[in-house]
Amino acid sequence: MAKRLKANVVKDCKSVVLSMDENEEVTDEFNGIQIWWTSNKDTPEQRALFSYRGDEENRFYRLTCKREHRDIITKDYVKHVLDEGKAIAVRTRQRKLYTNNKTEKWSRFKRTMWSHIIFEHPSTFDTLAMDPKKKKEILNDLITFSKSQDYYKKVGKSWKRGYLLYGPPGTGKSSMIAAMANLLDYDIYDLELASVKDNTDLRKLLIDTSTKSIIVIEDIDCSLNLTGQRKEKKEEGKEDKDPVEKKVEEELEDKKKKGSEVTLSGLLNFIDGLWSACGSERLIIFTTNYVEKLDPALIRRGRMDKHIEMSYCCYETFKVLAKNYLDLDSHKLFETIRRMLGETQMTPADVAENLMPKSDEETPEICLNNLIKSLEDTKEAARLKALEDARIKAEEEEASKKKEENGEKEQEIDAKLADEEGNKASQGAAVDAKENGVMNP
Repeated sequence: MAKRLKANVVKDCKSVVLSMDENEEVTDEFNGIQIWWTSNKDTPEQRALFSYRGDEENRFYRLTCKREHRDIITKDYVKHVLDEGKAIAVRTRQRKLYTNNKTEKWSRFKRTMWSHIIFEHPSTFDTLAMDPKKKKEILNDLITFSKSQDYYKKVGKSWKRGYLLYGPPGTGKSSMIAAMANLLDYDIYDLELASVKDNTDLRKLLIDTSTKSIIVIEDIDCSLNLTGQRKEKKEEGKEDKDPVEKKVEEELEDKKKKGSEVTLSGLLNFIDGLWSACGSERLIIFTTNYVEKLDPALIRRGRMDKHIEMSYCCYETFKVLAKNYLDLDSHKLFETIRRMLGETQMTPADVAENLMPKSDEETPEICLNNLIKSLEDTKEAARLKALEDARIKAEEEEASKKKEENGEKEQEIDAKLADEEGNKASQGAAVDAKENGVMNP
């Protein structure tokens, strides 16, 4: 065993890295075979006075074994050491959250396509507020994926999986992504499509991502013109629109075109085309508030393999939040909250805000009563909105009916005027004929 070790702080590593000091030796054992490792260095030769390399030292490790074990060591043991080294590097690395830089800021001499910070989000599947059955299903799916390298190779598929997270704002889509990253120990690449110039640059970004990562495109329905509304349909609808509204839409479309030329086909190739196989062990996640707006080709099975609805808060979700925020498993007010959650739509984010104590004096019961009051207010607001919507709809129908009636009356008036004009013309012709001495027989 080495008597002296050196401790080094390595960039992007969570713990101190120990290494052997000079001329130290350690022994290892592999399948009953003893191996010796010795640290060494090469002393540099005398260089020219103005050599730019200076007095660099080449450090290395010498591996020693018995001659009869040489084949086993070179074929099996060295591979084992490299595999273990990669696994240790993954376990000890600091996970990162990346975002892509604008294309015009990329440098020809330095890799500046992505910027990053250390990823330290606290969300886990234990703290995630959602139905326990759905949570367990997602958890099992992720764990199975992470262990399926050989299976994906066997069936001839790239080792990646697509997830579509959809639902109203505040239902936990971003927290779900963070929980996935923490579970699998993956980096996250938050891809902003509007900052990507074209499909070529999109491919370059994909190539520059690492394995064991999650590539996220949030609010994909707002990122670019990638919805199911084809250009032909838009052109048909433009004729019926107000000229001012039409001009505003055209300006917005021109702005989008100038900002990015990424196309739907380019994004589809990014997800599951030939270039998507350049890495492995990746999750590709889309989020949206309006799944019905997305082009079906973008979210079909095989691209987005699993569709996960992040819905409004149900009673099971509430119980998770009550445990997280108030450390409560049960309470006399739970039954009231169960009933009201069945009658009212409230997001988990809003429920959590009401459950969070705002001062040291707020007891769990006060927080639960705050939630009940908020649910009552939300229910009343929804009732009033429904009444207002019904009133507006009735007024629009009445106005439309009157417009139709007025149109019919105008047509009748126009027809009468046309008849009168015709009669006058006939009478005038008869008078002219009489004056000129020409009469019909």
